[in-house]
Amino acid sequence: MFGVCSTRALLINRVFLEQVISSARMMKKAARASSSGGKTSMEPPAKKPKKDETGNGSSTSGPVVEASGSTNKSDDFVALFRAERAATAKSILDFDFKKKRVRVLSDAKVIEEGKEGVLYWMSRDVRVQDNWAFLFAQKLALKNELPLHVCFNLVPRFLDATIRHFKFMLNGLEEVAKECEKLNIHFHLLRGNAGQNVPAFVKKHRIGGVVCDFSPLRVPMQWVEDVRKALPMEVPLCQVDAHNIVPVWVTSEKLEYAARTIRNKVNNNLGTFLTPFPPVIKHPHKASFQAEPIDWPQVIDSLEVDRTVDEVKWATPGYTGGVATLQSFVEKRLGKFNAKRNDPTENALSNLSPWFHFGQIAVQRAVLAVKSHGKRHTESVASFCEEAIVRRELADNFCFYNKNYDNLKGAYDWARKTLDDHRKDRRVYCYTREELETAKTHDDLWNSAQLQMVKEGKMHGFLRMYWAKKILEWTKSPEEALETAIYLNDRFNLDGRDPNGYVGCMWSIAGIHDQGWKEREIFGKIRYMNYEGCKRKFDVNAFVVRYGGKVYRRK
Repeated sequence: MFGVCSTRALLINRVFLEQVISSARMMKKAARASSSGGKTSMEPPAKKPKKDETGNGSSTSGPVVEASGSTNKSDDFVALFRAERAATAKSILDFDFKKKRVRVLSDAKVIEEGKEGVLYWMSRDVRVQDNWAFLFAQKLALKNELPLHVCFNLVPRFLDATIRHFKFMLNGLEEVAKECEKLNIHFHLLRGNAGQNVPAFVKKHRIGGVVCDFSPLRVPMQWVEDVRKALPMEVPLCQVDAHNIVPVWVTSEKLEYAARTIRNKVNNNLGTFLTPFPPVIKHPHKASFQAEPIDWPQVIDSLEVDRTVDEVKWATPGYTGGVATLQSFVEKRLGKFNAKRNDPTENALSNLSPWFHFGQIAVQRAVLAVKSHGKRHTESVASFCEEAIVRRELADNFCFYNKNYDNLKGAYDWARKTLDDHRKDRRVYCYTREELETAKTHDDLWNSAQLQMVKEGKMHGFLRMYWAKKILEWTKSPEEALETAIYLNDRFNLDGRDPNGYVGCMWSIAGIHDQGWKEREIFGKIRYMNYEGCKRKFDVNAFVVRYGGKVYRRK
């Protein structure tokens, strides 16, 4: 786990880490977190997220989503994680980095002599610390005694993303840029076509090697392919899966049928890959040129996106905001996660999916924290790990090996057949996309779930299933249902355009990772959900009152 460290050094690290954890727990009793852990690391001090003013972005009574900046103790876990990294290794050079996290995409395998830097092209994983791609890039730079650069290539529009999503991402990037500056690592914001910008940057600045992170989705994969083709032949391009705990290409070489077929493959690899993180350190090799200053407000103003869906108030973007949400989950909600996570009237969820989606906090860091601090809640820890590891990595597997991950061509044969058999079944209710978007249906629960998503940028996980299945029931065809569900999810949810979102819609509407059930109209053998079933599980009226969904009747 600790690579080349000696046994004695390992024992010292363990003793030190135990002391750090004990100290951090004592700090939680103070009104403000101590910064004593900062002296053990070369990382810059963390910025405390702004305190939320509204609770959950809704004027309704009682927040379902707890504000990420609602605790004065939000720096505790930041300091604790900093100290844990310092106790793990001095730098990535002193750490046993798992080479299977990396795949070389180019013919070139080594960095040539005479080059002037290493570039980490950041895309899916927008954070400095706890980032295997960033760490691997620093390892290459340190071994070759070269400066380290980081770039992010911003496109003016992306699928159905709105200003809500871009602000969340860019605010997180601004935090990354500031931390890079303190670590003597230059951050560059490129704008436009990645297939042109990244290779041009490499050629202009004589970059010796490029590291990129991994996404299984077709557009980011095409970006990587475009960059690969345009890079100079002598420059190696390495890809690191910094999003999954077990790299997607390690878990399985094929499309997995369901959670039951991938679970052991993932869990059997956790002993190798679920390790602590070493720190990204202050880089000792100075670059010969400076990064251009970034006018962040101007960048936001330049975007060509829908601005009618604006940012939410409950979620503070960036690493520190994500850590604060993780801390509040561990301290306040983890205990009831197992028993209450399917009850939308309970505040029992982690609420971490926006930060996971934008890569602002590592799933691996969240799992390590939950396991470390949740020993009194073994069932909740197991349930969280099942969702955060197995189900999440199953979604990446599906999108990586199934190029039709967002349309019915990607469904199983039995599901396509049963949907086709019931294509002409009579729909009692049939709504337009506009009616669905504005929550004007006869179902007050569905309307309330839609309003939660519109107002807060996050719909409760259990209701996402009910919500998508009703779209199948209330639209003209399964194709229209799937397109509508994906559009609404990607437009309003902060974690839209994500493998989990595509798989969630495909599970609900097309039976992905599921089995055939009792046949019925419209659904065929696709699993069915209804209003009465929800009433048996939770207080539907309480949820409706909170979000204000009304029953609409057509005149």
